[in-house]
Amino acid sequence: MRSKKIYKKLKWVFIILFLSAIAFYTFVEIANRNSKNMTGRQKFLKAVYPVFMWFTGKKENAVKHLSNDKSIPDISFYSLKSTDIDGTAFDFDHLKGKKVMLVNTASDCGYTNQYDDLQKLSEQYNGKLVVIGFPANDFKEQEKGTDEDIAVFCKQNFGVTFPLMQKSSVIKGANQNKIFNWLTDSVKNGWNNKQPSWNFCKYLVDEEGKLRNYFGPAVEPLGKEIRDALNH
Repeated sequence: MRSKKIYKKLKWVFIILFLSAIAFYTFVEIANRNSKNMTGRQKFLKAVYPVFMWFTGKKENAVKHLSNDKSIPDISFYSLKSTDIDGTAFDFDHLKGKKVMLVNTASDCGYTNQYDDLQKLSEQYNGKLVVIGFPANDFKEQEKGTDEDIAVFCKQNFGVTFPLMQKSSVIKGANQNKIFNWLTDSVKNGWNNKQPSWNFCKYLVDEEGKLRNYFGPAVEPLGKEIRDALNH
């Protein structure tokens, strides 16, 4: 008799889990109805992004925001050069007179949906702000694709039109790209040594080429902290 009761309970547990799985799968598919060529992991991360952001915003203990309004860089931001994701030379001298937000990005991260908000931010501040993405595979190998793969992924799924650079390393070391070497070396930028703690860290340079803000990955691109810095 007892075994029958246990069997019935297990049966109902199985049914509930099965129905929950179907409901969640349906939710993920609806959330990704406009997505193209996404992996199952990417679809899952995009669907749970709001919950993920709420959770990390509550739990993250890492540095979220650093700022400096006074320091002057020893090496000019406008002397820097890079190569965009299509292989074309990108001269930072062309950015004079605009705020610039530099972000290390990845396609398989819980923060990947920030591509969408970064695109919206670049559109809302069009002419005043240039957002530049730096795809990197530095954190848990969450950017394994080629430059071509990354460009297609960003365009198809998030409508990205802001500049993307070639995939590179953004953390300190022999292979760190020159832009993030400047952003994370106080001798060069004037004050900051903070390197990216994860994907989607954001560095804000003002209209005069001075590094003014660092924002951690849990700081939303459309959030108050960033808007305040942009409107400063």
